Amino acid sequence: MPASITLSDLSWSTPDGRPLFSHLNLSFGPERVGLVGRNGVGKTTLLKLISAEFSPLSGTVSVSGTLDVLRQSVQVGPDETIADLFGARDALDLLARAERGEATADELSSADWMLEARMAEALARANLDADAETPLTTLSGGQRTRAGLAALIFAEPDFLILDEPTNNLDRDGRRAVIDLLAGWRGGAIIVSHDRELLDTVDAIVEMTTLGVTRYGGNWSHYRERKALELAAVEHDLADAEKRVAEVNRTAQETVERKARRDSVGKKKAARGDMPRILAGGLKRQAENTSGENARLAERRRTHAMEEAAAAREKIEILQPLSVRLPPTGLPASRVVLRIDNVTVGYAPGNPVLRDLSFEITGPERIAVTGPNGSGKTTLLSLVTGALQPFEGSVRVMVKTAILDQRVSLLDSAQSIRDNFKRLNPRADENACRAALARFMFRADAALQIVGTLSGGQMLRAGLACVLGGPEPPSLLILDEPTNHLDIDSIAAVEAGLRAYDGALLVVSHDEVFLSEIGITRRLELGLRSPESPSAPRSSPG
Repeated sequence: MPASITLSDLSWSTPDGRPLFSHLNLSFGPERVGLVGRNGVGKTTLLKLISAEFSPLSGTVSVSGTLDVLRQSVQVGPDETIADLFGARDALDLLARAERGEATADELSSADWMLEARMAEALARANLDADAETPLTTLSGGQRTRAGLAALIFAEPDFLILDEPTNNLDRDGRRAVIDLLAGWRGGAIIVSHDRELLDTVDAIVEMTTLGVTRYGGNWSHYRERKALELAAVEHDLADAEKRVAEVNRTAQETVERKARRDSVGKKKAARGDMPRILAGGLKRQAENTSGENARLAERRRTHAMEEAAAAREKIEILQPLSVRLPPTGLPASRVVLRIDNVTVGYAPGNPVLRDLSFEITGPERIAVTGPNGSGKTTLLSLVTGALQPFEGSVRVMVKTAILDQRVSLLDSAQSIRDNFKRLNPRADENACRAALARFMFRADAALQIVGTLSGGQMLRAGLACVLGGPEPPSLLILDEPTNHLDIDSIAAVEAGLRAYDGALLVVSHDEVFLSEIGITRRLELGLRSPESPSAPRSSPG
């Protein structure tokens, strides 16, 4: 019997009683499925229900076959090694005792003599230069993710459950994940915002507040279908709004006709042209007809408005952000940033970057790329002044702002509106509200406290406060802006950056994101050693 996962009439609510989804029906077979949706819609919760970490409030989860899970982050003990991820510590201990001649005959008969070779092969497939004895505490987050992926592949379950597997991975790490999944012949359910990874799957399941929808094909095919759906919903909304206008116009015309008839009847009654009993009967009949017409008009109006509201709700889910920003006025020939022969690091005897020189001129869009540990964040700290060079000089010639992953320029205890006014003191209330509305923070949404926002909302709020003011900075620095964002939030960030006409300096491993924001040049940093610190290489975008 083929392996399968079946969700039947599944419901779940948060501990405070907020329903995430209800009566959900879904099935998975031996295929690679991307699970997408906005942050907070319940993707990770659904994975935990499938893996039996959570129990459903109602409904059932049926799993035929075995599954294994790769989580976004895992706490590790100080003594744990890669062997523990593989569940192979005891088996490796047995091999070590066998080599020393200390194993019994029964133990030797059960020894897996190919274990070390198979583990090494799995680690090589994950492009990780480590062995079974490597302590997990010595690995970076990205390296630990690769080790976890290698352990999953090694175990050969029927289903892989992957929650944001490419987060914190450099370019080589992302490619390793894509290659591993491309060769995977079992089932895989992948929660990810990595569009390059999602373009390799067999199907997309989208979770929204309206439910779940399954789309055959990869991410690109899904986006084409969504564009068609958006066009259809916009057409439905236009028709619904037209019907609302027609119902209102018909109701008004009915009221005006009745008023004219009533006026004629009153004039006849005043002249005595009509018997009093007949006049009274006509009046009651008119009142009854008028009441029925009013009720019919109200039902039609309510129905038309409900159709329009339903179409607007779908558009809120489907419609991407589109913004217009004040120009920075940055001339094409203006030198924005100049770094001359800089050597920098955190300890004088161990520089991270040596003899670094480059400059940004005009509204260039530069991506800083390179493997994990090559000095990308160090470079941004140098540019912002958080880190001083051991040698050389750094000159920033224009107004600058940085948005890191935590968007630390925002005060988490203040509202979005108050943050905007603090960062843009010359903007009045109307300008503030207009700027925030362009980033989809309309009316009361602008009064949300920053500390209560999701990661995507927070970054969007940071962009609104930095770029939406009357004098946006001429240089914007971004440090891994797409980490931990859902795809809708990434699209919103991309739209805001495409509308920005200043210079960009961006650290990111997300190639689709870099393409969408129009990167024109790359500064590539290489891995370093104590003898040979990271050396930059400039190339066209």
